[in-house]
Amino acid sequence: MTKILIAEDDDHTRDALREVLTMEGYEVIPASDGLQAVDFFRAENPDFVCLDVMMPGLNGYEVCKQIRRQDEKVPILFLTAKAEEIDTVLGLELGADDYMTKPFGVKEIIARIRAILRRTASRGGGRGDDDFMMDDLRVVPTELRAYRDKVEIALSPRDVKVLRLLYERRGKVIDRNTLADEVWGVDYFPESRALDQHISQLRKRIEKDPAQPRIIRTVHGAGYRFE
Repeated sequence: MTKILIAEDDDHTRDALREVLTMEGYEVIPASDGLQAVDFFRAENPDFVCLDVMMPGLNGYEVCKQIRRQDEKVPILFLTAKAEEIDTVLGLELGADDYMTKPFGVKEIIARIRAILRRTASRGGGRGDDDFMMDDLRVVPTELRAYRDKVEIALSPRDVKVLRLLYERRGKVIDRNTLADEVWGVDYFPESRALDQHISQLRKRIEKDPAQPRIIRTVHGAGYRFE
């Protein structure tokens, strides 16, 4: 699921955006000031950022600068009542991808977010990487989704990591320890069944026949493989 950070100090605007974007299938992280936005960006690693300009703590321009020091690719959209040309120019020169002035329509902001995500994905930017095919499944990392026969399948960031590892090493066996280390890292406990349970649940969503998997094949005593 694509994760969007919304930094907006106006409760009504923030709640309205949260509601409409959640209904559109996005995961929303709301922040009520600039300092909170910076903290949430570091902690949550969002795929898209909507920034108000005039916020307590740090204004949107300062938040944009700090985000760009950490991440040059994540798309940023400014939402602001500052409509002067110089404000737009400053926002874009600081590294924002787009600039919308208030008041704005719900349909327009959704369309702009989708357009920016498409544009950044097509040029290899954004949070994710290029799309890739596994059997007849198209995985779109930037959207945290996969598609088969126009049917959309929601993926988690961990799902994408598992699928990308298998895709990049297709034809080779990835042992369980390697897969766990690269996907779970230090949070994984070898005695747990988290990896097997995750693979089982992922198969149910992406495989045509989970009992006869073609994308995540088990190599008994060794690990997993994608042909």
